[in-house]
Amino acid sequence: MVPDIAKRLIDAGWGISVQSGAGAAAAFTDAAYAEAGVSVAPDPAALLSGAEVVVSVNPPDPTQAGLMPSGVIVLSFLQPAQSAEALAVLAAKGATVFSFDLVPRISRAQSMDALSSQATVSGYRAGLLAAEHLAKFFPMFMTAAGTVPPAKVLVMGVGVAGLQAIATARRLGAVVRAYDVRAAAKEEAESLGATFVDLGISAEGIGGYARELSPEELARQQEALAAVVTASDVVITTASVPGRQAPVLIKEEVVRAMAPGSVVIDLAADNGGNCALTKVGEEVEVDGTTVVGVANPPSQMSTHASLLYARNAANLLALIGRDGAVAPDWDDEIVIGCCVLRDGQPVHGPTAEVLGLPHTPIRPEPAAGDTEGGDG
Repeated sequence: MVPDIAKRLIDAGWGISVQSGAGAAAAFTDAAYAEAGVSVAPDPAALLSGAEVVVSVNPPDPTQAGLMPSGVIVLSFLQPAQSAEALAVLAAKGATVFSFDLVPRISRAQSMDALSSQATVSGYRAGLLAAEHLAKFFPMFMTAAGTVPPAKVLVMGVGVAGLQAIATARRLGAVVRAYDVRAAAKEEAESLGATFVDLGISAEGIGGYARELSPEELARQQEALAAVVTASDVVITTASVPGRQAPVLIKEEVVRAMAPGSVVIDLAADNGGNCALTKVGEEVEVDGTTVVGVANPPSQMSTHASLLYARNAANLLALIGRDGAVAPDWDDEIVIGCCVLRDGQPVHGPTAEVLGLPHTPIRPEPAAGDTEGGDG
């Protein structure tokens, strides 16, 4: 939460508290929050005491969940398998929990789509990191000493992060190629000036995401990609499959075959990595090629990442409470779609499986005048 958005929420009837120092790394001071009318709490216990709604970026750990009041509403990024202990504590408290990574991919929900806003930050940061690590110019230069050719950049995964990486590399003057297993990504990549690499392997999934490749498809993909990767100065990888570990697209032998001085920027590092040599938060040099495992990339552009996330949160909060009263609209498909616990009961299948509890999906109430069946 940032001061400007906090003030907007306060004007709409919310009471807002933040923990002291929460905004310091993003250049938002306690004084700025206080000036906006925000209450600044000295520690987590004081912050969470009496809270009706808790908004965070990362999911709470079991200790933090234990400090929350019974019946609390929580908004965060939650991967059920990675948050099982905290979810169990929240379920026992009768909490209602919403996860930003489950916000439906519909037009009306775009202003609440924190996955996309943070992926935009990540893709932009990836382009800058690539330029910083490559010991070459990105643009072509024509000088008295001769012409310097542009850098050759390959972006793997043409989602929101990949598109922003393409746009950033193009702005810096590189020649960019792009690859994705979704055929629909070709037009988007080309609209930003990239040349699309077609390997003849398609993996269209549900909701605009890629599905997981079979072992045979993955092997064919890795083999076909090898020549494209080794011909590149920079490879930026962004490929992920919802709810799964990131696919390994670049094997160790391919990295070793790249020209000395080449760079791999792996944005999927937090989820296992797209490169076999990736280590989260580390730079690994192998035979002259540097593999950068980018950890939590939005945190590296913290001011604008926070601003975008705060806007997403404020827009979702508008469906959860109005005029100072907390009352989620349980007939709204966005509210239903991103809810994992309602009053402590799992309403999201994977969450129910992780907790070993019955799955009780939310059924919206029929609209007035709706009836079962019809006149025939």
